[in-house]
Amino acid sequence: MKAKVKAGALRSSLAQTRRRIYFTNVNTVLEITDLSVEYPSREKGVGKKLAVNGLNLKIQAGEVFGFLGPNGAGKTTTMNVLLGFVNAKSGSASIFGVDVRQPIARQRIGYLPELTYYYKFLNTEELLRFYGTIFRIPGPELERRIDSVLKLVGLEHARKRLIKTYSKGMQQRAGLAQALINNPDLLILDEPTSGLDPVGRMKVREIIERLKGEGKTVFFSSHELGEVETVCDRVGILNQGQLKVEGRVEDLVKQYQCHLEQIFLKIIGYEAAS
Repeated sequence: MKAKVKAGALRSSLAQTRRRIYFTNVNTVLEITDLSVEYPSREKGVGKKLAVNGLNLKIQAGEVFGFLGPNGAGKTTTMNVLLGFVNAKSGSASIFGVDVRQPIARQRIGYLPELTYYYKFLNTEELLRFYGTIFRIPGPELERRIDSVLKLVGLEHARKRLIKTYSKGMQQRAGLAQALINNPDLLILDEPTSGLDPVGRMKVREIIERLKGEGKTVFFSSHELGEVETVCDRVGILNQGQLKVEGRVEDLVKQYQCHLEQIFLKIIGYEAAS
């Protein structure tokens, strides 16, 4: 009788463990484990350099995560691994539990590069229809999606205008519309406010906050630390390929007793000229 009770308790314990693991995995959208990436060095006598060095990171569903670091820290390289553009030297990365080396892992991703290059002879409506066709979105559904994302990014009035006539901010919003056309669950945005004026940055921030409200997960890099502090749930600061600090913005502000920009400068070892 005791053996049966023990066996039953063991099965119950194992079932609870499996359940915890299952729900942990379900909630984990992006996971990076011991990731290292190297590239040929331009320095004389130096064969290769580590762009990313032993990176570990986990992002949960519905989070807005700010990926911070100075130029050359390894942010874009990390994103390129996630997108399948670059192979890692070692370690692993997965999206929704699927290894990023498998094309299916990118089915639920929307991506905006720092520099957008679109066919200038297209208008935004045509651009979105082109990308929607790549995702094999059925015609009627695609037209609904086009209307929806143009409304979200505030380009309804300019949908028939050629992209080459757009301002920098409008082109960036067109890029966001493109990243959203497949209704992704994860957005990877590389410097989405780069080169934008204050109004353009505010518009992008509003879009990110609205996406968060819809339950989307947003992983983005930025140098606009004031806006990152406002919109992000958590941040990670990368320097020389290594993750130096990671946590909730309010926790880091309490820990370091200063705002995010000052934390960033401390972490990367910046010293003001005297």
